[in-house]
Amino acid sequence: MNPFIRGLARAVTETFALPGPVLEVGSYQCDGQAPIADLRSLFPGRRYTGIDVRSGPGVDEIANVEELPYPDASFGTVLALETFEHVAHFWRGFAEIQRVLRPDGVLLVSSPFYFHIHPHPNDYWRFTPEAFKMLLEDYPSKIIGTHGPATRPGGVWSLAFREGRPAITDAEYAHYQTRMNHYARMPLPWKRRLCYRVGSWFCGHRPFAPYLERDRWHSECLNRPAKKVSAETPRTQRKREPVPV
Repeated sequence: MNPFIRGLARAVTETFALPGPVLEVGSYQCDGQAPIADLRSLFPGRRYTGIDVRSGPGVDEIANVEELPYPDASFGTVLALETFEHVAHFWRGFAEIQRVLRPDGVLLVSSPFYFHIHPHPNDYWRFTPEAFKMLLEDYPSKIIGTHGPATRPGGVWSLAFREGRPAITDAEYAHYQTRMNHYARMPLPWKRRLCYRVGSWFCGHRPFAPYLERDRWHSECLNRPAKKVSAETPRTQRKREPVPV
């Protein structure tokens, strides 16, 4: 988690009505990260469950996103911020999230792109915007975004709504953009910024763009028909106790 992604989450929660209960995948809060990694305060009054593969701060239950221990349509909102790079079989995780989401549910997912290897316990993947478009093609209404240089973004994210939620309106998208401009920031200390600026004068801007442009962001709103699920391949039903609202 970093300040930019927290700003993204705040912009989203202040723009869209995100239903409960809320499930956060990868909720473990590393040392010193609680002020930005604790997202519960953004969802007042809604039941909130944080899961991770290890116990610790922010974790309510130990669980693996590849096989979630919850019945179908248990949650209104799922958060998976800076998590899927650590999921070995990520396609299973995306399928499980869609399974536990209600038909009017929403997924907010983000993942670093231009970033160092960071084990938790392993770092497997990087996702492009096109990858998120493909993985979330069953969600008819979504926003895909990046921050940093267009060809070497620091991170990629998506806000994806299931078929039971109306399409994103122009007014909602404009409000989201305003909130993003207000909250989504990851400023450099002035000494580091000065060093990168000097370096760019001698070596060119491109090597330093991921650092000097990391506050820049771009997103697009996609409202398309949902992909039809074949009647020959019904989704597996899990018989577990429902999660109370």
